Amino acid sequence: MFSARLIAWQKVHGRHDLPWQGTRDPYRIWLSEIMLQQTQVATVIPYYQRFLARFPDVRALAAAPEDRVLELWSGLGYYRRAHHLHAAAKAVVADHGGQFPRDPGTIAALPGVGRSTAAAIAAFAFGTHGAILDGNVKRVLARHRGIAGFPGAAKGEGELWAAAEALLPPRGDAAGIATYTQALMDLGAAVCTRTRPRCAECPVADDCVAWRDGRIAELPSPRPHKILPQRALRVLVIERAGTILFEKRPGAGIWAGLWSLPETGVDTDVVAHCRAHFGAQVEVGDVLPPIAHGFTHFRLTLHPQRVRARTWPSRAEAPGRIWLTRDDAVAAALPAPIRKLLRTL
Repeated sequence: MFSARLIAWQKVHGRHDLPWQGTRDPYRIWLSEIMLQQTQVATVIPYYQRFLARFPDVRALAAAPEDRVLELWSGLGYYRRAHHLHAAAKAVVADHGGQFPRDPGTIAALPGVGRSTAAAIAAFAFGTHGAILDGNVKRVLARHRGIAGFPGAAKGEGELWAAAEALLPPRGDAAGIATYTQALMDLGAAVCTRTRPRCAECPVADDCVAWRDGRIAELPSPRPHKILPQRALRVLVIERAGTILFEKRPGAGIWAGLWSLPETGVDTDVVAHCRAHFGAQVEVGDVLPPIAHGFTHFRLTLHPQRVRARTWPSRAEAPGRIWLTRDDAVAAALPAPIRKLLRTL
């Protein structure tokens, strides 16, 4: 049986010493699962530990200022996860009395969770029987069952969900479902990897379609190629008395709620912009090397421009603007390319 082989393999070869293992606390498990979305374990561990030190339970996270949550998340990327994490903590407190829900459907309805993450949380915290289908598991099942097509497309994902449900271990074994769920994750992360999979070490290689038919390299099918749009912005490093001006970004869109540098069009007259936007008199300094940054749907090139504030009227000191030293800014909730830029100054 597929599940039995995986469970036996995990007990010997799987991961057992991750900071979020060895607990049934749904808050800690949920926190780890959200952080692990689209992020590798080694990157997540220090962020997870810092979050727990500052927010040891769901009530502490729900009560925290958004800026503090984003500051601790800063550098982990995909900032929508941090906003959803904060919103979900507030929902658990407001709608569930601070007790994390046990039902996978209710968990899935929390902001930023969804079906697969909810099933993983319920399995690890409550021993609930349910299938998961994260990126690593999609790769394992696509290869083992010979399911072609891009896993993110509706048809391919539907076939993978059906396979995930069919391969579950028998109901009634809470420890078994937790071990099986971890085994799937570990197999995808350590053995059935995207490149150079270690098929000779795989506990389910004997009936793997991709292994049998020599289709390891082609499964799962890659995302259909799409040329991403290119965007460009000028960011202003406005300096005054050893500090730099930052503006809080809107609550929606890229880098939502983070502190960033003021932006203009690439061809904008910077002196005229600062006079019109801030009422300030400025002196243009060096143009710094451009910084390229990729998003899911487009690629962005930032063109940094140093600017020295000669006069700065009091009316320019508005909410959503703050002056920080470079060192203080590096520790604040900034987008990764802006932090990278500051470190070069």
